[in-house]
Amino acid sequence: MSQHLSRGDDPPRSPNRSPRGPGTAAATPAADTAGVVERARPSAGERLAGALESAWRPVALLVACFAAWWAVTAFKLVEAYLVPSPWTTLKLMGDKWGYIWHHTWVTTYETLIGFALAVVIGVAAAVLMVYSGTVERTLYPILLFAQVIPKIAIAPLFVVWLGFGIGPKIVVAVLIAFFPVVISMVAGLKAVDPEMLQLSSTMGASAFATFTKIRLPASLPHLFSGLKVAVTLAVTGAVVGEFVGANEGLGYVILQANGNIDTPMLFAGLLVMSAIGVVLFVAVEIAEKLLLPWHASRRGESVTTTY
Repeated sequence: MSQHLSRGDDPPRSPNRSPRGPGTAAATPAADTAGVVERARPSAGERLAGALESAWRPVALLVACFAAWWAVTAFKLVEAYLVPSPWTTLKLMGDKWGYIWHHTWVTTYETLIGFALAVVIGVAAAVLMVYSGTVERTLYPILLFAQVIPKIAIAPLFVVWLGFGIGPKIVVAVLIAFFPVVISMVAGLKAVDPEMLQLSSTMGASAFATFTKIRLPASLPHLFSGLKVAVTLAVTGAVVGEFVGANEGLGYVILQANGNIDTPMLFAGLLVMSAIGVVLFVAVEIAEKLLLPWHASRRGESVTTTY
């Protein structure tokens, strides 16, 4: 056989045999897709099922709390003038809806303005602290000092300085909501992979381009975690400011109800205040889902991995 083959000739190949060997053609597609993770967009039914799966537990807890509240009042375990029944409270809210709505809008407005200012000032302060060690060493002690002071103790000063308008309430809301925004934004900006920053510098990107293309997107998940905390604290800050000096707002309603021993109205004010916090928290979560669809915590669970 060796006599019929020249040194440079190749042996004849079977027409049915692949040059790569038996079974190679069948294994090629699997080899090409090995390690590929396919993410299928969940259908509307899957998204609805996921939402129900996430929502039924807090709803069940809320129903259980209302059931316990009703049981305490129905079996007269506590006097009615101390704890009104859920029906009495809800009926009062329906009868005085216009009155409650007016004060609810005032508190909501103060909360939104205070929260917006806290976000703007907090993000700006965080950027300065990350890019300047001198600013960070200067601002951090001041931030900690301002955070540990009880806001109810300094709120009267703002009333003296700014009067009985919405100014003191907004300032208190800013002071309470400011700290979580700063801390979360600083943590997000510092969490960027140093190799990414080095690569950006090596490729000649400007500081502004590095911030907008790398640092800012990477910090957004941390920032939104702080925003969820800050928006609920802003509600508390607005109400605390109303406790000190106001003639409208839910804090004013609660103080008036407490002075008149009107527990149904007091409970109504507390329920509405809690509802504002929950609605604003959900609004921030929705904004996070819309702005950060690429983040791991926002990805759908419909994942197929091929090995």
